[in-house]
Amino acid sequence: MPMLGEASPWSLVAWAAAVALLWLAVWTLEWAWWTPRRLERALRAQGVRGNRYHLFTGDVPENARLNREARKKPLPLGCHDIVPRVLPMFCKAVKEHGKPSFTWFGPTPRVMIADPESVREVLSNKFGHFGKPKPSRIGKMLASGVVSYEGEKWAKHRRILNPAFHHEKIKRMLPVFSTCCTEMITRWENAMSREGISELDVWPEFQNLTGDVISKTAFGSSYQEGRRIFQLQAESAERLIQAFQIIFIPGYWFVLFFLQYRKEINRTCIFKYHTKSYFLYNKWWTTIVKMLR
Repeated sequence: MPMLGEASPWSLVAWAAAVALLWLAVWTLEWAWWTPRRLERALRAQGVRGNRYHLFTGDVPENARLNREARKKPLPLGCHDIVPRVLPMFCKAVKEHGKPSFTWFGPTPRVMIADPESVREVLSNKFGHFGKPKPSRIGKMLASGVVSYEGEKWAKHRRILNPAFHHEKIKRMLPVFSTCCTEMITRWENAMSREGISELDVWPEFQNLTGDVISKTAFGSSYQEGRRIFQLQAESAERLIQAFQIIFIPGYWFVLFFLQYRKEINRTCIFKYHTKSYFLYNKWWTTIVKMLR
């Protein structure tokens, strides 16, 4: 009896661990297999065709492969058919399964609508039948805003943003747009050789132009002064996209992504705290924190 009494606490711990593992196994099966299969059957019962579900990954690896193939070759000059290059998975699904069709983002099905009338119905619906996809916690750090808000929160932020995009205010920004474009053209002219011929990668130039316009119109500063913050945001977005292209394990995106880039952003802003640019970077950091929230 004493031996049994001494062993009972460990037995309780073992039973608790076994129950926890059983619950975790059932939850994983429900999340990764049973729920996706039920949704797939429901979609097919409504006449919507799509790819078969693959455990955990769905169509994410296929989507990554199609994106890599689409970007291997440049578009021909004068070609405006950009959809197969930007959304190759969408084009493939519509071609193989028709309109509408569905693909899998991990264990979550995504119905893709290409019919203009159906798109208009979704965008103009006022009854909440068509909810916006809920972003992941890590996705909210980079893409949270009016696009993802719903209900009263959407209406509140819409009211806040409306004055900033008034026609007269946009017209007052034209001199800034003109100045930024002139500076970019001047840099291009200075980079040309004596023969008047030079090869230039315009993609980073247009990225700099966009950042410069946003900086001067929204913050009253130049893009170069806040360049490091923009770079960190771009790198964070790139890492987020890479994380979405591999196997789905709940929570791991946030841990790896947050630890690496949050430290770098903090380190950059703390360094600027001890320079003459403190007030500028304090304004940058406050704005970015609001965006991340």
